[in-house]
Amino acid sequence: MSEESKRLFLLDGMVLIFRSHFAFSRNPRITNQGKNVSIPYGFTSTLIKILEKEKPTHIAVVFDTTGPTQRHLIFPDYKGHRDNAPEELDTAIPDVDQILGAFNIPVYRLGGYEADDLIGTIAIEAEKEKFETYLVTTDKDFAQLVTDTTYLYRLSSRSDAEEIMGVEQIKEKWKVQRPEQVIDILSLWGDSSDNIPGVTGIGEKTAQKLLAQFDNLENLLKNTDQLKGKQRENLENESGGAKLSKQLATIDCEVPFEFNFEDMRRRSPDITRLNDIFIEFEFNQLGKRVFGDLFDQQKDAAKAELLQTINDIEVNYQLAETADERSNLINLLSQQSAFCFDCETTSLDKKNAQLVGLAFSFDAQTGFFVPLPIDRYECKSVLDEFQTLFEDTGIEKVGQNLKYDLTVLRWYGIEAKGPFFDTMIAHQLIAPHLRHGMDFLAETYLKYSPIPIHALIGDKKDQQRSIREVALDELMTYAIEDADITWQLRSVFAQLLTELQLEQVFYQVECPTIPVLAALEFNGIKTDSIALSDYSLELSQEIMNLERKIYDLAGTRFNLDSPKQVGQILFEELQLESDPGKTKTGQYKTDVKVLERLASNHLIAQHMLDFRACRKLKNTYVDQLPASIFQPTGRIHTTYEQAFTTTGRMQSHSPNLQNIPIRTDRGKEIRRAFISKDHNHSILSADYSQIELRIIAELSQDQALISAFESNLDIHTETAARIFDVPFDQVDSEMRRRAKMVNYGIVYGISPFGLSQRLAIPRGEAVEIIDQYFKQFPGVPIYIEETVEFARRYGYVQTMTGRRRYLPDIQSQNATMRNGAERNAVNSPIQGSAADLIKLAMSSIYKSISKRNLKTQMILQVHDELLFDLHKDEQDIVIPLIVKKMKTALSMSVPIEVEIGIGCNWLEAH
Repeated sequence: MSEESKRLFLLDGMVLIFRSHFAFSRNPRITNQGKNVSIPYGFTSTLIKILEKEKPTHIAVVFDTTGPTQRHLIFPDYKGHRDNAPEELDTAIPDVDQILGAFNIPVYRLGGYEADDLIGTIAIEAEKEKFETYLVTTDKDFAQLVTDTTYLYRLSSRSDAEEIMGVEQIKEKWKVQRPEQVIDILSLWGDSSDNIPGVTGIGEKTAQKLLAQFDNLENLLKNTDQLKGKQRENLENESGGAKLSKQLATIDCEVPFEFNFEDMRRRSPDITRLNDIFIEFEFNQLGKRVFGDLFDQQKDAAKAELLQTINDIEVNYQLAETADERSNLINLLSQQSAFCFDCETTSLDKKNAQLVGLAFSFDAQTGFFVPLPIDRYECKSVLDEFQTLFEDTGIEKVGQNLKYDLTVLRWYGIEAKGPFFDTMIAHQLIAPHLRHGMDFLAETYLKYSPIPIHALIGDKKDQQRSIREVALDELMTYAIEDADITWQLRSVFAQLLTELQLEQVFYQVECPTIPVLAALEFNGIKTDSIALSDYSLELSQEIMNLERKIYDLAGTRFNLDSPKQVGQILFEELQLESDPGKTKTGQYKTDVKVLERLASNHLIAQHMLDFRACRKLKNTYVDQLPASIFQPTGRIHTTYEQAFTTTGRMQSHSPNLQNIPIRTDRGKEIRRAFISKDHNHSILSADYSQIELRIIAELSQDQALISAFESNLDIHTETAARIFDVPFDQVDSEMRRRAKMVNYGIVYGISPFGLSQRLAIPRGEAVEIIDQYFKQFPGVPIYIEETVEFARRYGYVQTMTGRRRYLPDIQSQNATMRNGAERNAVNSPIQGSAADLIKLAMSSIYKSISKRNLKTQMILQVHDELLFDLHKDEQDIVIPLIVKKMKTALSMSVPIEVEIGIGCNWLEAH
């Protein structure tokens, strides 16, 4: 190997570990066995990327140790402000060591020294040995080590980006003459991440100017007489601190430890060992990336040793193909108290899905499959035989993701009736942090591996065959197995629901909501594509007008989509601010917050805000919604995720109709396109009034809040009167605005700093407002304290119906994670109870409308609002019914109010 080709990569192990931890902190990777493998996965993914992309000839990983270092001996407060490392690291680091061992990559760590020092020592020796060395980190300290052959390989927050910095790049970034001057910069500026103090009043730019004049710290301290005022005083008074800071910031490149470059030479991994780890940690994508198709084969083989398959058990799966066989099956199912069913279709798109067959099971390892004709009329004829069975309210219907099956049946004219038991929804309540797909559930709870769909139709989409092309016996086995597994999961989950006291929220809240959402998805909402087209043209004209106004004020044309050019116009050409903020890449900040700050005094900034708002409305909503209209119905049929969020709030997608803008007049205009089904109907909006604040009053039992709601007072005005100590009728709009922010912010953990930022007031004033709020509404801080304490004791909080939100970080030693968990502890019962309330109301209203055979239909749910296609002849019946059901859905001592609006479209109704 030639000397020129020697490429050494030194990885800062703890940087990669923390980077992986934060990358997955909101959405951790959990294996089927409940093991958190987020850090090992992120670390391994970055490692593989470096190996594949950079092809190092030599590589090593260096870690810090847990004990004090040489820097702690000279400065006990070194890194003293940092939170304790997340507990997850205790198990993750040994896992990472295991992975590196399988890759045959050496690991170095030495008590009393940081990874920086070991890396610096290796890098100096590597330069002597003619290596091209890359220091893989995000730590800015390493810039001091850069030479003509040693580079900083800075990892970006984006997983697919990095920056390689040589001498010239370091000089440019730090504004220094040579990389080692970075030490002097840090000695003056300090380093908050390591608690290096620096010198009072000296920031990065001042430090750069001083070094440009004096070259290094020592020379600067000798010549402080050339400085003036506070700067000179601080440097002379804090010279000892500056020297200490330089000592702390200097990487020790003479650490006494043994290493040799031959050990770092890249070797082939231990394939067997690495493959076993990847299988255990369920690194499926990484496994395919490293081992190709062989990984799937080995994974399946390993799984087969642990899990049963269809080949390991005796099953009684039968075909019910003839009229007599179907009749016998229907008679058999009618005698059961419950049965499981599963629809086999040609598509996940319920509107276009064609039914291929129905699978049934009511006993383990037993089931039946009813194949259905291709011709839709003939298919419907067979399905009609099962209509009475599906509509029998005395039989529980069990399924996995039942809403899909119920909606498909709706498109074939069958409205299945409950009670229902959905194993997917049950598991979302039992273990919300895990996955909920049937394969995962079967493997985890039944130790059984189902037949994968690709075994029937193939792997790659361009080569997949239709489900109709699958042989009948294969399709029968696959379909019945799904129903059989789901039936077995029912008994497992029913017991867990009882043990975890989740029966109320499951049986009374979630299961009755399933047919309601199926009806909403089937009903859809009529959408006026012409109105959207007209509004698109209107927005286009407004965008053009705004562009012209912006160019006129700027005095030139430029690319409004380029943050760089926008920044140059605002801050270089127009000089709107003397010291504008910049991004990490050195560009001027031109985000919404910046423009909003400028807009009060500079019209061009307001025009830019309006331009962006119009463009977003047009591109995201107005031009996209017509493509979602299902032409046979002229309606948009959105899809709801019933228990997708940790609080139980529903979400919609394809498209997301819960995200239609409402805060601006331009955004509201989109709602004009959502119209009633015909001239005999109107859009009716029923919206809970301040429901979360009413739930706060209920949970806290604060008498002042309850009294305000009982007296039907404007709660924000009442709050303002109390915290600002003025009569109710003397509260002005600004007081009310502040009170509203406090009402909604306090229980969501808003800090004095956060409140001061939102209200643009001094922090001290924000502290006073919060203190006064707690004095006026003493039940609220008691609720907060007791709820957090409950979470610490039991590890979860719950809604009024018993829905749980688990909070694994509530006892974390990391303050940031613990504080986040405490905020979630306080607000989850509020948000979750509001979610439960509207689900209860929806199912109650739906049952009443169905029972009375009314023509009015529920068509949309958006947060705390329900929309209906109201038949004009039923207005006097339906409105009182809806209001009553919404008010009484959940037993509360605090009165609930519902706001009703009617119009020919959603905008008019709301």
